[in-house]
Amino acid sequence: MKIVDCDYFVVGSGMAGLMSALHLASYGRVVVATKGRLADCNTNFAQGGICCVMDPADTFDRHARDTMIAGAWLGKSEVVHEICEHAPEGIQDLIDCGVRFEKGRDGSWDLTREGGHSARRIFHAGDITGEKCEAAMIRRIRRSGVETLENTIVIDLVMTRRIGVRGENRCVGAYVMDKKSGEIYAVRSPNTILATGGCGKVYLYTCNPDSATGDGIAIAWRAGAKIENMEFIQFHPTCLYHPLARRFLISEAVRGEGAVLVDRHGREFMKKYDPRGSLAPRDIVARSIDSEMKRTGDDCMYLDIRRKGRAYLMNRFPNIYHKCMEFGIDMAKDLIPIVPAAHYTCGGIQATTDGRTSIPGLSAVGECASTGLHGANRLASNSLMEALVCARLTAARLGPHPDKFGKGAARPAIPDWKIGSAVPPDEAVLVAHMWDEIRRLMWDYVGIVRTNKRLARAAHRLKTLRKEIREYYFRYLVTPDTLELRNLAVCAELIVRSAQRRHESRGLHFTLDYPRQSKRPRQTVLDGFRG
Repeated sequence: MKIVDCDYFVVGSGMAGLMSALHLASYGRVVVATKGRLADCNTNFAQGGICCVMDPADTFDRHARDTMIAGAWLGKSEVVHEICEHAPEGIQDLIDCGVRFEKGRDGSWDLTREGGHSARRIFHAGDITGEKCEAAMIRRIRRSGVETLENTIVIDLVMTRRIGVRGENRCVGAYVMDKKSGEIYAVRSPNTILATGGCGKVYLYTCNPDSATGDGIAIAWRAGAKIENMEFIQFHPTCLYHPLARRFLISEAVRGEGAVLVDRHGREFMKKYDPRGSLAPRDIVARSIDSEMKRTGDDCMYLDIRRKGRAYLMNRFPNIYHKCMEFGIDMAKDLIPIVPAAHYTCGGIQATTDGRTSIPGLSAVGECASTGLHGANRLASNSLMEALVCARLTAARLGPHPDKFGKGAARPAIPDWKIGSAVPPDEAVLVAHMWDEIRRLMWDYVGIVRTNKRLARAAHRLKTLRKEIREYYFRYLVTPDTLELRNLAVCAELIVRSAQRRHESRGLHFTLDYPRQSKRPRQTVLDGFRG
């Protein structure tokens, strides 16, 4: 079996992964693996922007307070302040990569505002901020000497205990599969950094790309890592509602610039749910839209920004404007139909701001990590900020003082991948069926509003599905679809188990059985798999 050796193995090609790789490139050999192309990631779809206090009238304390409020006071205060205060360095990193953020006529930064923010502090590059950032980072990666493995999916982490190495149980790399050739080999490294994004595809309706199957969270849990706060799945309140509009978001920035939420008659409704109206945090807005849809029986609600005029909209939101026009919706004269959709995973692998997890040799950065920044709900545009800051802090920890394979340990021998009696799969329809069933039951039973009964039903069915998936996994040769299904099922179970442990309604976790918020915030921590 082929073994690729490197000093730093980064899994994921979004902002967290590529920035980690760029910062580490000067310290040793860096290999980045991604299961599609480099640009196939959530970062590439981010429209709104990146939070960073830059206006003299704004303060880090105000940003931290907004973050804590949005997170229903479950965020870890010291983490929130640390990340907010390091944001300017992250913005500079992107500028150094060649990202051109918008400026006003006077040359100052054109900062915008989004829901939950008390000030304008969102850096943006038009309304395709993520796409421009991703393109700039990829250009820099191509020139950096970092090796990239595209169309490469990680199967599982290589743990010393599982390969018979004595001493502390640590991660020494991963088994991976080349999706095009089917070859399975190992990447051996004393430092594995997971930056694999979230698990939005666990739900039937999501604005995430198809790659968002929670791979990093699932493989970390199977390796024994602690998982935190998986019950908090953020539903973006304004996904474009159209049969041909797949995964297209109407950015939070549209409401930040004056759009209001209305019903089909053009009547505003948010003020009866929250005094902040259409600029309330996402969890409140999503629940309010869901409530209005259930009350009226309508399939969607609407955004109204017609008063801004065509010239302004085409200049400020060119991508969104033209995309809506493709579907016959003119933002300048029509209401924009929207529905909530699964968007962001606020929990994940328990990690510090500099990437440490509960497993030596394994770091986690970005959406797959739970640092304590988001608490029970993510404040708009804090995600890319977290990715930038934590990538920089993780590299600062690992670069000058890289972890080795353990005290005095040599490079461990990694056994060949064994296929046993597995045969080529002949019933791919089973994978498609189980994939569809998981996503539908999660949408129906573990969505925006939950109950004990719904969670119990989901838990029961997921237990059976995971058994069926396990049998299928060992009976047939692995395929990318099988690996993603396996990971998706793990993430679904982690979400349900975490939701069952939280006997209150807080942030993104709203349950009719426990409608009140408890006085003492607490984290939900699940120990990793021990089998």
